[in-house]
Amino acid sequence: MTGSPAGRRRRPLPDFPWDLLAPAKKRAAEHPGGIVDLSIGTPVDPVPAAVQAALVGAADSPGYPLTAGSPALRAAITDWVVRHTGVTGGFAVLPTIGSKELVAGLPTLLGLGPGDVVVIPSVCYPTYEVGVRLAGAEVVRSDRPQVEVDPAGVRLVWVNSPGNPTGRVLPAADLAAIVEWGRAVGAVVASDECYLSLGWDPAAPPVSALSLGGVEGVLAVHSLSKRSNLAGYRAGFVAGDPELVADLLEVRKHGGLIVPAPVQAAMAAALADEEHVGAQRARYAARREALSGALTAAGFTIDDSEAGLYLWVTDGNPCWETVDRLATLGILAAPGEFYGPAGAKHVRVALTGTDERVAEAVRRLR
Repeated sequence: MTGSPAGRRRRPLPDFPWDLLAPAKKRAAEHPGGIVDLSIGTPVDPVPAAVQAALVGAADSPGYPLTAGSPALRAAITDWVVRHTGVTGGFAVLPTIGSKELVAGLPTLLGLGPGDVVVIPSVCYPTYEVGVRLAGAEVVRSDRPQVEVDPAGVRLVWVNSPGNPTGRVLPAADLAAIVEWGRAVGAVVASDECYLSLGWDPAAPPVSALSLGGVEGVLAVHSLSKRSNLAGYRAGFVAGDPELVADLLEVRKHGGLIVPAPVQAAMAAALADEEHVGAQRARYAARREALSGALTAAGFTIDDSEAGLYLWVTDGNPCWETVDRLATLGILAAPGEFYGPAGAKHVRVALTGTDERVAEAVRRLR
């Protein structure tokens, strides 16, 4: 007997993007000096010692943790949101197993399905689209939905500022207009703000969607992967409209989507300490300056990139040609097409190489 089991439907998911990069990665790895992998934004620097200690200290956790988060963690998240977004109250918080699982699951958690429309940015993190497809809803790409999108059926709007892959920061007025439009059409506005603490251009400071006139209909998604090097811990949270957060909590309790207790303790420690964030930011700033200068000297143009962990780079050629050009130097970058058709002539260069590997990339580019 052949074929799929009766009743099984294959979900129309895109190819996993990093699998498509394997040939270029192989080519870059053949460079005599080894590969400089700047394709994925995975942290390479140590987890802060205080965070490690908090994790170890909570290791003896035989019971089930709270889906809502421990009182200490909820307090730490709330304090952090107040300090960093300017919102002073009226919001709720909920820890998540990193931010990617929430991004992929949010349309389903909100009860979206066939006939519902989700708006995502024109160039963006691929998991926004994956989450919509998993729910069976429809994707529309737009950076200005308030003027470009038919509101019929729109139930969820994703915004991402500072953006991945571009590093673009939405002006506060533009972000506020999207939030207001979402409220007017009855759509949830989900603001992915995991790079909020990594603004580089004083003229374009990142702002939170929570700080633009109330939290009604707004969910702000945050991650400790970048600011605290906790990608391996899977540590994130969502904050915003109390009714929406309560709905998410109810579904997540049924689904067993719980942050492990030791990770909750580590998160509370990380959110209470800004010293390690400043040190990590300084590392990224130095790598950014070195790579920016070398790429520009090599004939590349850097667009947007006002914030975040990436440089959005073009040499005017199709992105896969640029990926190949860099791979011959042993440098691996991510093709812009991974992030949407509008990225066809850009590549994303991450700042997450070690100091030694970034210095080697600079040497090769020069």
